[in-house]
Amino acid sequence: MRLIGLAGWSGAGKTTLLRRLIPCLVARGISVATIKHAHHAFDVDVPGKDSWEHRRAGASQVLVASARRWALMTELAGAEPGLGDLAARLDPVDLVLVEGFKREGHPKIEVHREANGKPWLWPEDARILLVASDAPPAPGAPPSLHLDDVDALADAALSLAEPP
Repeated sequence: MRLIGLAGWSGAGKTTLLRRLIPCLVARGISVATIKHAHHAFDVDVPGKDSWEHRRAGASQVLVASARRWALMTELAGAEPGLGDLAARLDPVDLVLVEGFKREGHPKIEVHREANGKPWLWPEDARILLVASDAPPAPGAPPSLHLDDVDALADAALSLAEPP
């Protein structure tokens, strides 16, 4: 299993790029999993559902299953798990795409949109190995591909990915 992340400021297009990369990779026969870092106290459960009531009653883990999917919710009492800990919980796949976790030391593709007006991340992060942007490459930047060149970005993701 190999892993590569997409890092960038909010609004840069990380999720949009992932939504385009995943079907491109799957069409090539590559099995894909994703890990998304959520900010703040997110919740996939909703009040009134049995699973929510189970957690509210004090269950530290609730597993919800159907014929189509299952989800395990775990209440954390300590520190936030690291990317490696989370990746270890996945079933084996060819490629794990990570959105967020920009402070972790995995290989990354920086997603940059010029209209955001935000600074580049690559000067401060040596693990950014490629830039996906709608702007011309900056002097000294890692190799760069256009945000819309999904096939080339899929090739790059596969070649730059490393074990978690």
